[in-house]
Amino acid sequence: MIANLVQLATEDKQNPLMPPGPELLVGTIAFAIVFFFFWKKLLPNINKVLEERRAAIEGGIEEADAMKTEAQSVLEQYKAQLAEARHEAARLRQEAQEQGATLIAEMRAEGQRQREEIIAAGHTQIEADRKAAASALRQDVGKLATDLAGKLVGESLEDHARQSRTIDRFLDELEEKAEAAR
Repeated sequence: MIANLVQLATEDKQNPLMPPGPELLVGTIAFAIVFFFFWKKLLPNINKVLEERRAAIEGGIEEADAMKTEAQSVLEQYKAQLAEARHEAARLRQEAQEQGATLIAEMRAEGQRQREEIIAAGHTQIEADRKAAASALRQDVGKLATDLAGKLVGESLEDHARQSRTIDRFLDELEEKAEAAR
């Protein structure tokens, strides 16, 4: 068997890289038919698909650019609205502080006025109480002084007009001495 193969290899002295003539012709014709089919039918479909992909990619890029531009616009609007809202909040805070300060000032003034009214009413009441107490004290002191003077003298000092004048004069002299001592 090996001998047969060696004999066949030695008989065929043709170049193994170069096919025989009729095979080369049939191969070339088959290649031309396949090439023509690819060129007329398959290549346009491939180009069409590639063109569609390119258009889709370019459309996607354009759409992404448009969306980016729109997002940028929305971001700018958002920033403007945020700045406006912050400005409005600051203005409202300022107004509230001013209103609070005004309200506090009004309440202080009202409190001061009420305090002054209470103090004035208190002074008036104290003065009225002092006068009532002084009047009651004058009467009591006058009665006691009259009784004491009546016991010392040994007679009754019942003349009310004279008694009242004497007591008033005596108490006025005491008040004058007290004021002079101050």
